[in-house]
Amino acid sequence: MVESVVCSGEGECRSDGENTDDTGDGMNTGGGVNTGDGVNTDDTGDGVNTDDTGDGVNTDDTGDGVKLDVPLPCGVSAETEPEPAQNPGAWKLSVAFLCFYGFMVQLKPGEPFITPQLLSPEKNFTREQVTNEISPVLSYSYMAVLVPVFLLTDFLRYKPVLVLQGLSHVSIWLILLFGTSLLEMQFMEFFYGITMASRVAYSSYIFSLVPAAVYQRAASYSRSSVLLGVFSSSVMGQMCMSLGQVTYGSLSAISLGFVSFGLLLSVCLPWPKRSLFFNRSRLEEERREASPSELHKIKAENGAVKAAAGDPPTSWLNSVFVHMLKELRNVVRVPNLRLWSLWWVFNSTGYYLVVFYVHILWNKVYDKHIYNGGVEAASTLLGAITSFVAGFVKIRWNVWSELVIGVITAAQAALLLLMGTTNNIWVCYVSYILFRGFYQFLVPIATFQIASSLTKELCALVFGVNTFLGTILKSIVTVIVVDKRGLALQVHSQFLVYFFYFLLLTVAYLGCATWVITRHFRAQREEQVPAVDSTRVELGPVEPVSSETDPLTTRTSGK
Repeated sequence: MVESVVCSGEGECRSDGENTDDTGDGMNTGGGVNTGDGVNTDDTGDGVNTDDTGDGVNTDDTGDGVKLDVPLPCGVSAETEPEPAQNPGAWKLSVAFLCFYGFMVQLKPGEPFITPQLLSPEKNFTREQVTNEISPVLSYSYMAVLVPVFLLTDFLRYKPVLVLQGLSHVSIWLILLFGTSLLEMQFMEFFYGITMASRVAYSSYIFSLVPAAVYQRAASYSRSSVLLGVFSSSVMGQMCMSLGQVTYGSLSAISLGFVSFGLLLSVCLPWPKRSLFFNRSRLEEERREASPSELHKIKAENGAVKAAAGDPPTSWLNSVFVHMLKELRNVVRVPNLRLWSLWWVFNSTGYYLVVFYVHILWNKVYDKHIYNGGVEAASTLLGAITSFVAGFVKIRWNVWSELVIGVITAAQAALLLLMGTTNNIWVCYVSYILFRGFYQFLVPIATFQIASSLTKELCALVFGVNTFLGTILKSIVTVIVVDKRGLALQVHSQFLVYFFYFLLLTVAYLGCATWVITRHFRAQREEQVPAVDSTRVELGPVEPVSSETDPLTTRTSGK
């Protein structure tokens, strides 16, 4: 969400397109997650969520006075449903068109081969120029435009930002096709930053098209179309390079044709009448019954957060967005939300640094036969599989989260050490595929752990803040480690730095896991001891039985 609203995971980089993360955008809704911690999300599409946590949160969305013990999950919000007068079948056509757009806009077969193209005789840049002068611009531009694009996405109601993304895609491939100077390639990376930041528009566009009850299903369709597009694009690019002997310039021309068609599709997208934060008054005017403002308070000891629905905004200061900013301070007080938000910030930083520079590493290890497209296709497929599997993991996440994160982060650190020290290109390929698969396994878990206790609006803002903090940290590391004004390390040295970064995170996670698990089992033992003592107190003196007519009286009273 930002990588946002949602939620995948964020944003992705040019080398792998979209992730089941995402987008950095944060929301991956390919399947429901029963986390095992008492929070149950609605996977049936009936809009009914049940709460087994006993957290005492009562919400009445029906207006009939019946209170349901449920927190409002991200993606289910009575205040942002489409208008009652909307044609029930109209959203299906809109979602189908959006999915087709999401598939087509990912068809860039030249994307996995941009770094080899820059290093080839066609462009003739040195490895140092690509590593220390061209690639760092991507991190800086992404950080610079993320917040403005996030706000404009909601204020302009999605479509203009998608058109801007299409224009940026066209600019990228025009520069790659005709540009020759270092400055032009830096502008190319700048436009890449805009396309990454603009992915929030696609991930949040779905909110304006479908009823809340079917959001999860519709979002999974749109997400699947993106993954299919990334996979198809990578396979197509690899086939062109391996079988068709297509030049890098021809591959750029093919990609330019696809993104130009995607730009035309973005122009044809319907323009929504409402959005999450700045255009809610349009919806309120059309609703038959105004929704009263209500404040959902979730008890802090049970690990939830207050969420304000808010009245229709009469001024900017009274807008939902400002109310959500005020509520952000409550998020950091909840241990589970704090943990997964920190994971999102720190681990996504390391993940994207690896993804941004791994192609340069591959080129240095082996530059004769290039299989970047095939590797990206395999990593995308594995990421989709691990994300799907994550939806069926049922453990007590409030107890085991730190341990799971620590073990997976340790595995990623080992893979980075392997990539940074080996001279075998196939070891690099396999390590990268597994590295991405581990990350994608945790993305949907983090998404639902964060989103299950928040309203849709606050959920979008939390993911946006997490993504922005991650981009700041990523830019700081880039300035120090990669940029020519900093250490300007070679790519192998960079990967050793990333190894130590993940190793430090591993130590922190496993240390927290030891503390949390120890405290959990100690609390269990303390709960059992008073229970035995109270039983002994309740026994009391037993009255003597003088008759044999009730021989079981003493035995019964002692139970």
